[in-house]
Amino acid sequence: MADDIIRKKITFYGWVQGVGFRYRAYHAANIYGVSGWVKNNYDGSVLMEIQGTEKQIDNVILAIERGTYVRIENMDCKTIPVVPDDRGFRIR
Repeated sequence: MADDIIRKKITFYGWVQGVGFRYRAYHAANIYGVSGWVKNNYDGSVLMEIQGTEKQIDNVILAIERGTYVRIENMDCKTIPVVPDDRGFRIR
């Protein structure tokens, strides 16, 4: 299982600030057992680093998209190195 763990850096664009995006991300991350963080960017986008399996990460993104008022129009996604011993998910 540890070999399946990946980390992604994702920037979300669209209606993603002021609509509960980070709150939803935090709760979805806890439900699906991923680690990392999420924060608003000054340009109106939201930046997230998320670590878990591909399926866990996909489930978190789907849970966020199901939120009322959230409209993800585009995502910039990069796979980055795993952070050993990363625990929990934070809102920055």
